[in-house]
Amino acid sequence: METPQSVINAPTKSRILVVDDHPAFRYGLMELISGMSIAEVCGEADDACSALAAFRNLKPDLVLLDISLPGRDGIELTKMMKAESPRIPILIVSMHDEAFYGLRALRAGACGYLRKDDSLDHLEDAIEHALKQDYYLSPRLKRHLIQQFLQNNGPTTENYTLQGLSDREMEVFHWLGKGLGTRQIADRLGLSVKTIETHRAHIKTKLSLETAEDMVKLAREWKELGEQPASRIAVGSN
Repeated sequence: METPQSVINAPTKSRILVVDDHPAFRYGLMELISGMSIAEVCGEADDACSALAAFRNLKPDLVLLDISLPGRDGIELTKMMKAESPRIPILIVSMHDEAFYGLRALRAGACGYLRKDDSLDHLEDAIEHALKQDYYLSPRLKRHLIQQFLQNNGPTTENYTLQGLSDREMEVFHWLGKGLGTRQIADRLGLSVKTIETHRAHIKTKLSLETAEDMVKLAREWKELGEQPASRIAVGSN
């Protein structure tokens, strides 16, 4: 029996690995992808270790990756994946503010950054950009990057002092600014209290702060500054 011409000409879907530690959101992403004509899910993972194993075994065409994962965070995982496969497109889908993590994700090798609350409306567009080896930037992240480029005189904590912090230390610093304590941060990141205490000590040393209270105060000030409206620069959605 002859194979129908429509089947022969059917475009091959790109294979996507979905990595997120929240089952409900991960399944939601997979459901969205299942309805796309350009892509299909080839695998899933809920932590850095299983994500790296799936990445190596499945060899996906694209990785959808969260930042906050048990074990290594998504920024470090992006670096590791890009080191093994430089051309693999990685799209970050995160709850974190893109103004906080967007540039770090791009520097690590990601080709786009999408907020979780925007994923319903923009996921397919972001995937299309990523598969073409093109960057996908939300309007807010574009405004933030343009603002940084034009002004180049942002707060010392963002442009200079904080550059010495590792990505994990930045994540701890972020949650300190949100008012979380050591145990709460440990629970959120899937790390031990001792590990978070070590990160806090490193942050305090690197920022040349005398007390833990000074560190928390700076984190809160930095977070408040980052939440101020961006400059009113018109940026298109594409």
